[in-house]
Amino acid sequence: MSSTRTLRHPALVLVSLALAQLIIALDYSIVFVALPEIGSGIGFTGQELQWVIGAYAVTFGGFLLLGGRLSDLLGRRRLFLAGLGLYAIASVAGGLAGSPGLLVVARAVQGLGGAVLGPSTLSLITTLFAEGAERNRALGVWGATGSSGMVVGSLLGGVLTQTFGWEAVFFVNVPLATVVALLALRVVPADAAVGRRSGLDLPGGVTVTAGALLLVFGLVNGPKAGWTDPVTLAGFAASVVFIAAFIVIEARTAHPLVPLRVFRNRSLRYGTLITFMFMATFGASAYFITLALQKVRGWDAMSTGLAFILPCALILVGTLIGGKLSTAIGVRSTLIIGFVVGAAGTALFAAFLGSESTFPQMTPGIVVFSLAQGIVWTAMFAAATSGVENELQGLASGLATSGQQVGAAVGLAVLVAVAGSVSGPAPSLVRFSEGLQAATYVSAVLILLTVGFALALPKARAGASVDAPKAEAVPSSSS
Repeated sequence: MSSTRTLRHPALVLVSLALAQLIIALDYSIVFVALPEIGSGIGFTGQELQWVIGAYAVTFGGFLLLGGRLSDLLGRRRLFLAGLGLYAIASVAGGLAGSPGLLVVARAVQGLGGAVLGPSTLSLITTLFAEGAERNRALGVWGATGSSGMVVGSLLGGVLTQTFGWEAVFFVNVPLATVVALLALRVVPADAAVGRRSGLDLPGGVTVTAGALLLVFGLVNGPKAGWTDPVTLAGFAASVVFIAAFIVIEARTAHPLVPLRVFRNRSLRYGTLITFMFMATFGASAYFITLALQKVRGWDAMSTGLAFILPCALILVGTLIGGKLSTAIGVRSTLIIGFVVGAAGTALFAAFLGSESTFPQMTPGIVVFSLAQGIVWTAMFAAATSGVENELQGLASGLATSGQQVGAAVGLAVLVAVAGSVSGPAPSLVRFSEGLQAATYVSAVLILLTVGFALALPKARAGASVDAPKAEAVPSSSS
C-alpha cells in the first residue's frame, strides 16, 4: 500500500491538483470549437487540420507511461511544475504561430506537457491522500473538476474565438498554468532530494516511448488515412517491435524503468482494462450526441454546445456520488453498479436516436448514463491505484491514463465502423440514424460486459478502496 504524509493545507493542495486537471480537460475541448477559424487563419488544408488534434493526441498518449514513471523517479511535484511550464510555453507558441507547421509543433509540446502533468497530478492525489474515504473524496473532486472542464472548454472556446480570435484559446492557458504553479509551490509538499541512482534505464525509456508513440499514431492516423494504409500498418508493426524489445529489456536489466512486477497487482491490471473500456464506450457518447443533434436534427454548434451542459453537469454530480459510494460500499461494488446502470442508460438513449425522436425523448437516457459515467470515473482510478506502493504510484497513474487514451481511439474507431456498416454509403437521415442506434446499442453491450473486469477486482470492504491481499500487493523490496 502507498504511504501518505500529513498535509498542512489539504484543501488548497486539492484545489491546485484539481485546477491542473481542469487545464488538461479545458485544453482538450477548447480547440475543437476554434478549428474552422484556425484552418482559415493560418492556411491549413482539410487533411492538415486534423493534426492540430492529432499532434496533441500522439505525444500525450505516447509519453504518458514515461511521464508517470519519471514522476516516481525525479519527484512528483517537480514533474507537476514541469508539465505546467510546458503547457504555458507551448500555449504562447501556439497563439503566436504563423504557419501550420509551427502550430502543430506547439500542439505536440502541449501534449508532452499533458503527458507529464496528468500522471503526476493523479499520483500526487494517491500519495498525499490516504487510501480509502480521504482519497475517494479527493478523486471525486478531481474528477468533477475535469468533467466540468470539458463543458467550460466548449463554451469558453466559442466565446474567446468570436471575441478575440482563435489565438485566445491558446493564450488562456498561460494565466491558468501560472496561477496553479504559484499555488502548488506554496502548498504542495516539496519532493525529497533525488539521490544518486544506479543508472537510468535509457533503452527501456526509448523503446517504451517509441512503441507507445507509434501505437497512438496508428490509432490517430487510421480513421483518416485508412486502416490498411501503408503508413498506418507500418506504425502498428513498428510499435509491436518496440514494445516487445521493451519487455525483453525490462526483464533483463538490473534497474528497470518499469519493473514488470507491478503487473502482478490485480487491481492495477484490471483497473487499467476498465479505464480502456470506459473510454471506448462512455467516452464515445459525446461524438454520437453531436451527430444526432447536428447531422440529423440540424442544430447549430452553439445550440449543441449548450445541450452538453446537461450531461457534463450530471457527470460532475456522478463523480461526487462515486467517491461517496466507493467509501460506503467499496470500489468493486461501485463499479459494478455504475456499469450496469450505464449500460441501461446507453440502451435507453439508443432507443430514441431515430430521426423522428426529439431531444426531450433522448434526455432520460442521457441523464442515466451521464450519472453512471461520473460514478465509474471516480471509482476506476481508485481501483487502478489501490495496493500500489508509494514508489510506483506515478507508473500506475501513467498506465491507467494510457488505458484511457488508447481506449478512446480504439472504441471510437470500432463504433464508427459499426455505424457505417449499418448506414451504408451516402445514407439518408433515416439510415444514418439507424447506424447511430446500432453503434450505441453495441456500446451498451460492451459497457455491460465490462462488469466482468470489475468482478475480477479484489473484493472491497466498506471504507476502503480495494482490498489488496498480500499475495496481490506489489512488493517494495526493489525498485
